Amino acid sequence: MPRSSDQIRAMPKPPLMSQALSTRLWVAVIGLYLIVTLVLPLGLMLSKSLTTWRFDLTVFEFQVSDEAGQFQAAPESASDINARLRIWSDEDLASGSGGRLAAVSLFPEFSFRSPVLYRVRDTSGTAGFLVGSKLHQTTDWVEVDSNTFRRVQLRPMQDVGLDNFGTYFKTPALSASIRNSLIVALLSTAITVSLAFALAYGLHRSCVRFKGLFRTIAMAPILVPSLLPGIALIYLFGNQGVFKELLFGASIYGPIGIVIGSVFFTFPHAFVILSAALAISDSRLHEAAISLRASPLRVFRTVTLPGARYGLISACFVVFNLVIADFGLPKVIGGQFNVLAVDIYKQVIGQQNFEMGAVVSVVLLIPAILAFGVDSFVRRKQAAQVSAQTVPLRPQPAPRRDRIWLAYCAVISLFIVGILAVCQFAALVKFWPYDLSLTLSHYQFDLVDGGGWRSYRNSLKLGLLTALIGTFVIFSGAYLVEKSAASRPARAGLHMAAMLPMAVPGLVLGLAYIFFFNAPENPMNGIYGTMAILVICTVTHFYTVPHLTALTTLRQIDPTFESVSDSLAQPRRKVLLGVTLPICLPTLLDISIYLFVNAMTTVSAVVFLYSPKTALASVAILNMDDAGDIAPAAAMGMMIFYTNLLARLFHLWVSKALLRRTQGWRG
Repeated sequence: MPRSSDQIRAMPKPPLMSQALSTRLWVAVIGLYLIVTLVLPLGLMLSKSLTTWRFDLTVFEFQVSDEAGQFQAAPESASDINARLRIWSDEDLASGSGGRLAAVSLFPEFSFRSPVLYRVRDTSGTAGFLVGSKLHQTTDWVEVDSNTFRRVQLRPMQDVGLDNFGTYFKTPALSASIRNSLIVALLSTAITVSLAFALAYGLHRSCVRFKGLFRTIAMAPILVPSLLPGIALIYLFGNQGVFKELLFGASIYGPIGIVIGSVFFTFPHAFVILSAALAISDSRLHEAAISLRASPLRVFRTVTLPGARYGLISACFVVFNLVIADFGLPKVIGGQFNVLAVDIYKQVIGQQNFEMGAVVSVVLLIPAILAFGVDSFVRRKQAAQVSAQTVPLRPQPAPRRDRIWLAYCAVISLFIVGILAVCQFAALVKFWPYDLSLTLSHYQFDLVDGGGWRSYRNSLKLGLLTALIGTFVIFSGAYLVEKSAASRPARAGLHMAAMLPMAVPGLVLGLAYIFFFNAPENPMNGIYGTMAILVICTVTHFYTVPHLTALTTLRQIDPTFESVSDSLAQPRRKVLLGVTLPICLPTLLDISIYLFVNAMTTVSAVVFLYSPKTALASVAILNMDDAGDIAPAAAMGMMIFYTNLLARLFHLWVSKALLRRTQGWRG
């Protein structure tokens, strides 16, 4: 008996149909998250950089009463008064969004005791003017006495154009920051990559003892904010530094300090990339070169370097990107040596010039995006060089060579441990360098500026929330890109949006959040200044690396699991919960600890967004340093280091316990 249309509609939908609907919905949710937290704020910031404000005196008209109290029959415009009384240049008329021009400045003979009356109007009806705190945007005349007239403020007109960029490049102090940033980034990149490559080479091409210890020490700078090496260098080479004579009259406050500090905090990133590149070298090529009696130097030039070239290029661009986008280190030790990231901070915090801050942000985005683009291209080429026949190289003992590499590894480790040790020592001594007796008084953070112990607790809260929420959001996005049945364009768009945060410096993202979330008309305005916006910004800022990590793991899982599930008309969530998540558990733990550590150490991404109630430990270091409380700043930095170290150890313990239960199949 045939069913009616009502009966057909009442029938339960097949599992695959409801599954496809839920998949599309979840793709839309993750895509909307990335659009709202990344694309829209950056787009608004770009529009702000193109927004100009200028006083258009032609739209204002004035009338002045005579001795009889009669106003002039023919009103005299502000531009006519200007031409008659004073010459104004374009620079005089340029303004920011909050600019004001006192109307009395157009009347050199003005006296607030004068009995004359004034009339003002805005012929455009859009620019407006203030009488005290009351705004008038009308073409009607507004009449005031002389005493009130001095409170009349003309407002600028909004326009769109490239004038802000012209002003930026015509300002020597600002445009010089581009050159300074490039110089520091290039020098830091060259030094860091060279040192990291040598360490990775020594650990992979020799039989050095204590390899695990050296690798652990090399990764230690990841656990501290970028400001901390700046504080250590001040104690060592600053005005009261114990080794300041070693600089031969040069100052640590400037490019020297920025470069040394940048080498410290970017070293682990370069080391990881180069270590991975050298680990996949094919031993057959080395054996062939040795059998042809090639010298060690020639083997290095013709086999080792070409095999690691993609890793070298990738490391260079990653380090360059980190240095040119860093804000904390040059703020602490840069002195009068301006760089782009610090210029953004000065324009926004110091001068409240948000449009010019947006301009500097756009300028800073250019090298960051270029570096990211080249790095992405190199990564794809690097993956294509690995074959199934590759045989890892196993070094043979050579006592003399191994001793040389042991000495080098010890020097690099001493540099890293020394920076951390100086910070810890500075946090414990009473008064450097005059009273070196030990004390815990610098850990009384409630007695100094920066937010006290509450800022440390806020950082812990931020780290935990970022780890939990970020792991869920990021893994969900990666799963949808790799394993979902959504359309290819939707998955490609989601992946492209997920890759974008790596090219956006944290300071730029923070400024974009000011423009977007602080706008009164934005329905999400309520989260501005709360912990929620800090979590959202941190997750978005560090989205790309965990996304790629999850994607790599998901690609290793055979897609036939999902195919079998579809053929049996079973929901994919069963495969997700029963197969995918257990296999990906180590990756989920790695993502969570990555997000926690970065949330504890980040400065640039949150420096514009915190409120007195949500002050963070990393920002507290910056505020303490500004207030001259360097020892408490070092103490707070070491608190972050020990917290991240304990989190790492806890992560290892939990990983082993969980993996022993859930990953037995790997054995």
